Amino acid sequence: MSGAARAIGLLLGAAADVVVGDPRRGHPVAAFGTVAAGLEKLLYRDHRAPGVAHVLVLTGGAVLLGVAAEKLGRRSPVTQAATTAVATWAVLGGCSLANEGTLMGRALDGGHLAEARERLPNLCGRDPEALDALGLARATVESVAENTSDAQVAPLFWGAVAGVPGLLAYRAVNTLDAMVGHRSPRYRNFGWAAARLDDVVNLVPSRLAAMLTAAGAPVVGGSAKHAWRTWRLDASAHPSPNAGQVEAAFAGALEIRLGGRTVYRHGAEERPVLGDGRNPDAGHVTRAVELSRVVGGLSAVASAAAAVAIGGLRRGRRRRG
Repeated sequence: MSGAARAIGLLLGAAADVVVGDPRRGHPVAAFGTVAAGLEKLLYRDHRAPGVAHVLVLTGGAVLLGVAAEKLGRRSPVTQAATTAVATWAVLGGCSLANEGTLMGRALDGGHLAEARERLPNLCGRDPEALDALGLARATVESVAENTSDAQVAPLFWGAVAGVPGLLAYRAVNTLDAMVGHRSPRYRNFGWAAARLDDVVNLVPSRLAAMLTAAGAPVVGGSAKHAWRTWRLDASAHPSPNAGQVEAAFAGALEIRLGGRTVYRHGAEERPVLGDGRNPDAGHVTRAVELSRVVGGLSAVASAAAAVAIGGLRRGRRRRG
């Protein structure tokens, strides 16, 4: 696939996510989740080996589907761009993320805590009943930050590097991590492979997301300086090798404090504090959503530029060969 066709497809797919958003029914990621849940029923054992098989079958299938899609359009740049655009639109989740974040911000701003608690599971797996207004705001900002990387920057990164197979494989890995990769008693062993693979594929994108957060901070009235500083000083203290990168950058950009005691349905975790500002409120939720949109736009442009550059390098190697 040519670099230019890939770049155009990535930009068109990102634009479609902003303009069209996700379909209300029949979303490809939801269909993948249904298949994954069915395979889990067949393979589940409280051991790592079945979990490894679960991940390999589903992620391998996504790669093969992507390879087949690219082969079908290899002779036509227009088809290549269109295929990449459809795949990009299917795997991105920036629009849904922004919509959920916006609704949470409105509910919190209006003091509608019951509505906010009802909506929180759409963003993360925390126990909403254990959270007050400040806790709900913090959970939302942290989820918006982490998912800015997972739902926008990372898939675009892998799309630039590996085209349609990269797009589909990344979304498969990230979806499996969300389904079975958490530390509940059921998935501590079976979900080990999904969680570790998700860590690996997000190592570079999460750091890119942090850099783009710092670059985009001034657009929403935030501080690029504080974003860089908090990212550099606090990110490594987070138990996740990736989530802490972009959460720290968001904390610094918005000049707030994230982290602390985090309650999930399967138990509580004591997270390190990221940043040294005030606790987030409804206004910070709204600004986090705005920052997420900015980072998504920057990542689309960066991924397109990377796709062109990678395509040029590959052409150069073929000529020398």
